[in-house]
Amino acid sequence: MESNGISEQKIVTGDFGYILQDVPHLTDYIPDLPTYSNPLQDNPAYSVVKQYFVHVDDSVPEKIVVHKDSPRGIHFRRAGPRQKIYFEPDEVRACIVTCGGLCPGLNTVIREIVYSLYHMYGVTRVLGIDGGYRGFYARNTIPLTPKVVNDIHKRGGTILGTSRGGHDTSKIVHSIQDRGINQVYIIGGDGTQKGASVIFEEVRRRGLKVVVAGIPKTIDNDIPVIDRSFGFDTAVEEAQRAINAAHVEAESVENGIGLVKLMGRYSGFIAMYATLASRDVDCCLIPESPFYLDGKGGLYEYIEKQLKENGHMVIVIAEGAGQELLSESMQQDASGNKLLQDVGLWISQGIKDYFSKQKKMTINLKYIDPTYMIRAVPGNASDNVYCTLLAQSVVHGAMAGYTGYTSGLVNGRQTYIPFYRINEKQHKVVITDRMWARLLSSTNQPSFISNKEVFEDRKEHISGEKKNEETQLLDDENCADVVPEN
Repeated sequence: MESNGISEQKIVTGDFGYILQDVPHLTDYIPDLPTYSNPLQDNPAYSVVKQYFVHVDDSVPEKIVVHKDSPRGIHFRRAGPRQKIYFEPDEVRACIVTCGGLCPGLNTVIREIVYSLYHMYGVTRVLGIDGGYRGFYARNTIPLTPKVVNDIHKRGGTILGTSRGGHDTSKIVHSIQDRGINQVYIIGGDGTQKGASVIFEEVRRRGLKVVVAGIPKTIDNDIPVIDRSFGFDTAVEEAQRAINAAHVEAESVENGIGLVKLMGRYSGFIAMYATLASRDVDCCLIPESPFYLDGKGGLYEYIEKQLKENGHMVIVIAEGAGQELLSESMQQDASGNKLLQDVGLWISQGIKDYFSKQKKMTINLKYIDPTYMIRAVPGNASDNVYCTLLAQSVVHGAMAGYTGYTSGLVNGRQTYIPFYRINEKQHKVVITDRMWARLLSSTNQPSFISNKEVFEDRKEHISGEKKNEETQLLDDENCADVVPEN
């Protein structure tokens, strides 16, 4: 295989159109680092495993649906323990930080990182940074041991505290150096991972033997490349409880409408999956699919039709849906996210006004907003298993000397993904894809969009994929520096 690198990108190419978007390694900028035998080979828990270590060339394809003549395409390095590690357990001083909003499973990830470091690699010095990125230069730390974190997975939230913003790269890296930290585990969403990428670049610029590794956290499931984000399954499960309550309320009265607002600033995955799982929803509104209220084929007409036919209906709306219909808010939170208007309250009032003033029709509308209740619960069984895999994978990668990466699930396999892929765009529902079509078939709701809008969306989606492929080809052709594969 040939190995090519450009700035922050590290590309390995092979036969039949094989492309590995590799992650950085400490030896890329610190040559001649000593290696050590992985203590897992003497770990009784792994004695039953036929193959202790992941093969150095194992990789996972980004796309698994291919044609017989299509190239093998983009791959990511497979996660897992390596035969050689680049840290002696006694020299490791690790830290964990959580940033951004809450999400089910945060405490599970913290617990399993600590447990993996202690019980797999014999690392005994682990610090928790208190209060997000600000905690690095506020000197707030929490010593983390298996005893301290033993039961935290049973609680929602994060024992480390969290915050938005507060990212000062120079201060953070100074703090890392002052404390003698050499493994930094950063748990957070897209904004947090962008911050982690900048921290990694500064660490590399200073030539420090410090691993910077991320674990993607977003309840909205809006991080690209990965199959799903942890906490998402729990969010969908909890959302169904709210939908069920809305359905009970709606069908118990004449012309009852149950309206549920769910999380999803820019991506409507929670609303879409909760709707598909529930089967009690008559209309699902998400940010990716524009809708209109008045006129033929509009939302109001559809509600009236449903009430006349069934006597009740349930509507699910993502918090970012319909924002273009409200007055724009130019304010931003500390993470740079635009502060959204409360579309649930707004549309509830709009529905009431329409039926009382224009149709002279009595309706009974119940508005339910469970958003902050959903994100504050502990992870369910599925998410807890996923959190364990993410935590163990990220620790294996750090001990093996990989850095500047996020650990994530791709096509059912744990992988190491370079920061630039995680940060390149937001993952959104594609309304010209089969999943959205399945939802429309399930709810029997109108799409609220014209054929022209569908064509434009499909054209944009295809254009984006083609652009990514062309960019990758250009990257491969323009790579001048040869980077040895580790």
